[in-house]
Amino acid sequence: MATRVAIISIVVENSDCVKELNRILHEYGSYIIGRMGIPYPKREISLISVVMDAPADLISAMTGKIGMLRGISSKALYARLKEVADAPAD
Repeated sequence: MATRVAIISIVVENSDCVKELNRILHEYGSYIIGRMGIPYPKREISLISVVMDAPADLISAMTGKIGMLRGISSKALYARLKEVADAPAD
């Protein structure tokens, strides 16, 4: 199956949903290349970047699940690389 490289930006405004957010990220963990989280106490939010190499439908499914969490928003930005078949998922 062809895969895409994408970075997912996540803004957490409601820390009550972090446990569910982490469950979703764990569910897609085999496609995640890396992630970085930055707390921003001044604004009482956290910012998370997740880099993935996965089929586009799985990236969309994950961002959709995250976006349904109350107080959490997400957006995917796809690299302009051509799709690659059978990319390894660590």
